[in-house]
Amino acid sequence: MSTPDGTFDRDSPTREILDQVTSRWGTLVLAALAAGPHRFTALRDKVAGIGEPTLSQTLKQLVRAGLVHRTVEATTPTQVTYSLTALGSDLAIPLGQLIGWIGQHADDLLEAQHDYDATTPARDSRTAHRSVSSGARPT
Repeated sequence: MSTPDGTFDRDSPTREILDQVTSRWGTLVLAALAAGPHRFTALRDKVAGIGEPTLSQTLKQLVRAGLVHRTVEATTPTQVTYSLTALGSDLAIPLGQLIGWIGQHADDLLEAQHDYDATTPARDSRTAHRSVSSGARPT
């Protein structure tokens, strides 16, 4: 696979945009907008589990990256609609392919996780954190 220079460098602009697009919520917001423009509340309702502050921050990052367009309608109350830009629409194609691939292979991926979990001792990160905090060494 070919990657642009600097993709793996922490301070690379390419890396910053990649982090925004592939963030936990960025990918879901872009996928939701691929279906068409959404107002903030409709987008929040479509992306289950996202809070308003997180959605707001995610949208700001995607607008800043040039992937999402924000349209403010002069109504009372003010209505804001979000849609994909040309760049965002272009990105929606491979993003849709990735989501489709995950959907096609979900059973295999879940089985691999189950197999891994069955053969790997469970380690609760909360327990490990408490052990470190209490001075005990994590296992």
